[in-house]
Amino acid sequence: MRSWARYLIFFQYIGTKYSGAVKVPPHQLCKKGVQDHLEDAIRALKPINQVSLSISSRTDTGVHALCNSAHFDLQRRNDMPPFTENVLVDALNFYLKSEQIRVNRAHRVPDHFHARYCAQSRTYVYRIALRTSHHSLLPLTESNLCWTLRNAEIPFWELTFTSKSFLYKQVRRMAGALVGVGQGRLSVPQLKEVLEARDSLAFPQALAAPAHGLFLTQVDYKETDLQHSPQTSEESSSGNSED
Repeated sequence: MRSWARYLIFFQYIGTKYSGAVKVPPHQLCKKGVQDHLEDAIRALKPINQVSLSISSRTDTGVHALCNSAHFDLQRRNDMPPFTENVLVDALNFYLKSEQIRVNRAHRVPDHFHARYCAQSRTYVYRIALRTSHHSLLPLTESNLCWTLRNAEIPFWELTFTSKSFLYKQVRRMAGALVGVGQGRLSVPQLKEVLEARDSLAFPQALAAPAHGLFLTQVDYKETDLQHSPQTSEESSSGNSED
């Protein structure tokens, strides 16, 4: 019986205490990435293969996720059958219980599936709290989970951005530009010049929105890409299929 399997997992996290989604270099000890903790949880399942997680969306330090995704391979000892999806989710969450990271669901996927390159779209939401004179006045449930602005006329904004992929800090820059125009710190002609420059260095650095208001909320895939065929997997493991 084949003990090796490729899984796609969907997971969420509060990014405040993590150095982004991906793993950090071994010499960086102050903060780990979300990937570091997920790989530690996978290693706790005692696979015989080397653990390597491929994350679909590389969120920055302080950015949160309601739904990020990643794939990895897992081979169990003594030819034991692959974990079922539900058992895998429960096991990973058991080893993640001390972290602000949770695995929502898992899918066994084809051997050629890639979480990053198979993604059809990614959706981010930027949350802005308004009518709040100071961030310390936010409820505990909103602390470090939104950008606090003063002297606004409406209580809350959520800005939604969807694309197949995004550039580094692109969503934070777009949210910051909208707020900058609204506050009069950036004129519409100036914003037009920045967009037409097509150069990240042309964007005023002080206008980028802070990381803690940003959430990755969704990563979408084609249903056909997620369909696992046991027959195909067996052919791949025997070397009869093309890469």
